[in-house]
Amino acid sequence: MCALQLGYVKLWAKILIFYAIFYTVLAGLFTICIQGLFSTLNETEPKWKLDKSLIGTNPGMGYRPLSDETERGSVIQFDTKKPEEAQYWIQLLDDFLKQYQGEGKGGKHCEFNQTHKPEDVCVVDVEKFETCSPANSYGYKNGRPCVFLKLNKIFDWNPQYYDDPKEFPDDMPVELKTYINSLPANELQQVWVSCNGTNAQDRESLGDIKYFPGQGFPAFYYPYINQPGYLSPLIAVQFEKLPISHMVNVECRAWAKNIIYSGSARDRMGSVTFQLVID
Repeated sequence: MCALQLGYVKLWAKILIFYAIFYTVLAGLFTICIQGLFSTLNETEPKWKLDKSLIGTNPGMGYRPLSDETERGSVIQFDTKKPEEAQYWIQLLDDFLKQYQGEGKGGKHCEFNQTHKPEDVCVVDVEKFETCSPANSYGYKNGRPCVFLKLNKIFDWNPQYYDDPKEFPDDMPVELKTYINSLPANELQQVWVSCNGTNAQDRESLGDIKYFPGQGFPAFYYPYINQPGYLSPLIAVQFEKLPISHMVNVECRAWAKNIIYSGSARDRMGSVTFQLVID
């Protein structure tokens, strides 16, 4: 009986030793594989980028304020007689712009007449938003709301600019062409932006539109190469004469030779839509 028990003990000891060695070797191989994988990764740039990446080469367009209440959808609605409704959107913009008023101040104040290096981090100056600045409550208190536009970041993406009037696309708005032609030659390298109603009735209802600090994202913000402190440039769009109690559908579009546009609701590219309602 004792010999039989001793045999069982030896058998289990061998099994335990086998699995201990097996899992030790397995863990070692796993560690080697993980270290090999990490050795191929770069902390500052992705391995796959531009047309080789899942993101691709066509930047999406975003806007703020954007409510986190899903039932609101893409509708920006408020009553100027109810301060708390305007304050809701003001607070959303305050929260969004905190990053631009904090660490974003540590960059360089870039101008068109300066020489810029790719690694430069150009500041987005909130004061240049004028009547769309925080000090003016982004226009929400007086019924002239501002919407902030941005392009999504794509690593190492360089815009191809519409900087020659001979190359303007036929569907570019006349107002945008006029604006571009009014600029000096050294300010023509920008990703242009235009906003309008999505249909004839919306375009008629939209009224005057202002863009701050201008109607384009300047070249000195590109490319994005994961520079510490980099923040996407912004354009503030102010809608000055919106009708009361009438929803206006707005589409804002980015213009560059290498930004593909599609206005389809199912496959939108190069633009963004939202709705404005002032009660």
